Order: sequence, then structure tokens, then C-alpha cells
Amino acid sequence: MARNTLTTTAATLTATAALLLTACGSGGDDSSQGDPKGAETETSSPSASESPSPSSRHGADRPVIKLPSSFRLTFEDWKSSDAEQQSALEDAREELRAGYAAIIADDPDSESVAFYDTGSGRSQSKKWIKSYTDKNVTVVGKLPVFDPKVTLLHDGRTASLGYCTDESEAYTKHRETGKVEGNPEGMDPQVYYRVTLRKSSQGVWQNDSVRSERGDCAK
Repeated sequence: MARNTLTTTAATLTATAALLLTACGSGGDDSSQGDPKGAETETSSPSASESPSPSSRHGADRPVIKLPSSFRLTFEDWKSSDAEQQSALEDAREELRAGYAAIIADDPDSESVAFYDTGSGRSQSKKWIKSYTDKNVTVVGKLPVFDPKVTLLHDGRTASLGYCTDESEAYTKHRETGKVEGNPEGMDPQVYYRVTLRKSSQGVWQNDSVRSERGDCAK
């Protein structure tokens, strides 16, 4: 289910309809399945079905991302006392939400995803989204995103973000048959992600690359 997992197991290779929850990364192993990137979010802020006040921040007019209640993407402790780190966290969160919203809407060319990605990041995300849409599946259930750690580089326009997800209650659902499937039995449900973010001229922290490794989290 991970976006471009670095460590690929035999179970991953044989599970053709696995969760696909993980996001695609550049430089990772493309043989792994994708995973649901998010639908509904829970933070300690506004309604989970829409972006939490995206245009309340300075800079670009951020898109409002709506997600159905059938898939809940929850963000735990997605906060930083540093204002710039918090801005990076919020944009990274919205990119993840936009990606899962695109999967649910069957829209690999989502403008909201493009807004939150660099050119190379957009190519990765589209490939990840199509790993669902080409199989005619959507995502349902719940995907917690937790333990974020963000570091700003000295240039002021690059950040590194690490976080974990837990796919235990996240599933794919075939749009026509309604068949619901999760990860194969015995597969570790937790996935660690490392994201490189670049700050655009409009002040948006955009995903430039994503790498993931299954089983490298401890909640």
C-alpha cells in the first residue's frame, strides 16, 4: 500500500489488489503497490471533510479539498511551534489529502495535486494515483498519519519531512464489483515516509520526492 516502498516483500508482489495506500517516490522501488493517500482528515481543527481553512495562510490561494466520510485520513500531532515548519506540515498534509481525493474522484490529472507538487513530484503522484485508477479501485476505511518530524534546510526553501502511516484499517474497493481488500495477511501495516519539500515562489511547500519503507515505524 505504500508509495514506492524501498523494502519489497513477496507478499507485496503477489497482492495485486492490495491497499495501495503508500505514495509514489522517486528513487524507490517501483515494483511495490501504492496505497490510499487520504480522504477525510482529522486534526484538532475544522471539519474533516474539507481542507482546514487553506486560504487563511499568507501566499497563494490554496485549493479547498473535499473528501468523503468513507475514507478518513487522520493526522496526529501534526503541529510545530515553528511557524515555517508548521506551514510545511500543512502543505504536505494537503498534498496527501489531494492525492487520495484524486484517487476517489478517479482523477489522475487533479489540479489540486499539481498545485502541491513540483514537476518531478507531480510525475510521481500521477503514477501513484494511476496505480489505483488503472485497476478501477478507490479507497475506504481509515488511515492514520502520525509522528511527523520536519527539518528546514539552510537555504530556507527546502525541507525534509518524515512521518508514519498505519494501514490496518485502510482498504481498496473495486468501483464495479464492490469487492473490498486490504493488505495480505502477515504484512506489516505501518509504513515510514521521507518527503522532500521545496518552497515555491508563491510560498507553497510542494512535494518534490517521496520515499517509503514498510515496517520502519514504532507508534
